[in-house]
Amino acid sequence: MEPNQIKVLVTGSTGYVGTRLVTRLLENGFRVVAAGRSLEKLKSRVWSEHPLVELVQLDMLDLPSVKQAVRSCTHAYYLVHSMNPQSRDFVDSDRRAAENMVAAAEEAQLEQLIYLGGLGENEAGLSRHLRSRAEVAEILQKAKVPVTVLRAAMILGSGSASFEILRYLVERLPMMVTPRWVSTASQPIAIRNVLAYLIGCLDRKETFNCSFDIGGPEVLTYKSLMKIYAEEAGLSPRLIIPVPVFTPRLSSYWINFVTPVPAYIARPLAEGLRNPAVCLNSQIKKIIPQDLLSCREAIRLAVDITQHSVIESHWTDAGVVQPAEWLSADDPSWSGGTSYIDERSIELECSVEDAWKAITRIGGTSGWYYANWLWHLRGLLDRLLGGVGLKRGRRHPEILRVGDALDFWRVTKLNANEFLSLAAEMKLPGRAALEFRVKKNRNGKTVILQSAKFLPRGLLGILYWYLVSPLHEFIFSGMLTGIAASAGKNLGRVQKISKQDPRSSPVLNKG
Repeated sequence: MEPNQIKVLVTGSTGYVGTRLVTRLLENGFRVVAAGRSLEKLKSRVWSEHPLVELVQLDMLDLPSVKQAVRSCTHAYYLVHSMNPQSRDFVDSDRRAAENMVAAAEEAQLEQLIYLGGLGENEAGLSRHLRSRAEVAEILQKAKVPVTVLRAAMILGSGSASFEILRYLVERLPMMVTPRWVSTASQPIAIRNVLAYLIGCLDRKETFNCSFDIGGPEVLTYKSLMKIYAEEAGLSPRLIIPVPVFTPRLSSYWINFVTPVPAYIARPLAEGLRNPAVCLNSQIKKIIPQDLLSCREAIRLAVDITQHSVIESHWTDAGVVQPAEWLSADDPSWSGGTSYIDERSIELECSVEDAWKAITRIGGTSGWYYANWLWHLRGLLDRLLGGVGLKRGRRHPEILRVGDALDFWRVTKLNANEFLSLAAEMKLPGRAALEFRVKKNRNGKTVILQSAKFLPRGLLGILYWYLVSPLHEFIFSGMLTGIAASAGKNLGRVQKISKQDPRSSPVLNKG
């Protein structure tokens, strides 16, 4: 079939692989239905307004939602998994999602379903994560439509979770006491080669009802990858001492502490690294020939892209954008409970655009404009509690989009030059958000309104708010002053606005 005759559904299209896959499909002339859990997040992608793309909100655990997304498609990619803190049992969620995909694919009579899974032999010692990926493959292969399964080991590319773990471990630890899995054989593959295989399989009958192992040209150990990364990043040789006492649980805590990758992701990845991941079925190389990057070439490319802040997609993109009904001005009785708000504003002489640029540079290497040591302390405490901490940084030093991780926040809403909303993802006894609004008032001055909002969970949440409230006086005021200083001149003083219902904003209403 010609590309314009194929309409392909990409599930998980805002994730690390999915974002890049949609781009390449569109470049090749395919019609794409890009599906994800958040429509706002989909709209933030660079391809969202492409004439060949259609955006669809999709919950894989809701069968009617899946059937609706698949209905008009001829082919589909299955790129989803449930490895997130909201899913207490990712194995069960993955199973249910795969069963829903099968039911929808059969009803729509798809011409092909392509699944990207994990490489590892189904034996007694296989990690729970890889067993789940294998089970998903088995469920999908029972569908009464042609199915293609690709099994990959570690994916090397700027922004991938595997690459970020490698990067931070090597950059931050000149000497490492490591688990035994650093000596396990693996066959990593570059992200560009993964994408080439995914697209090469599309509508290719030789791949129907087949499973293929995909990997790069080398089999090597994680210890070797560390050595290669240090050389490519211009670092001194690292001293690596493997010891037998590191369990997967301890390894995940160690990774969680040293790198930005949280324990809920680090643990299944660490468990998977103890299993050899070497291609046994390389038939795909004959069907879809391509130049496979060596691990050194893949790492060199990823280092260069990371240093120049042009990362196309990042492992943090897969985070859930949680709805914040309690913040909505359209719902005057959101739950009948108690919420708290700390609002401050500042007036300054600059353009709205300059104020907006200063706001959207917060976090990451730029810091938070004031008392950065306190933000880092809060991040450290969060890591000790098993949270994401402050090390995730940001995808790009200046550009934000809905769904982006921003240290221990996530962008939930964004209207350029008007409004930015961040939802907290740190460990909290409640739900928190930080918002910024920018507008010209009737005097022609630019006003920045900053709002910290908190919905407590139980008595502990209420106590938490009153304990941290005294810190807001100088942390949030200092941040707002720093933002204003970065944006303009002739600053007014920060004004504290009385606590009120979060639906009113009298400072902005002056304009």
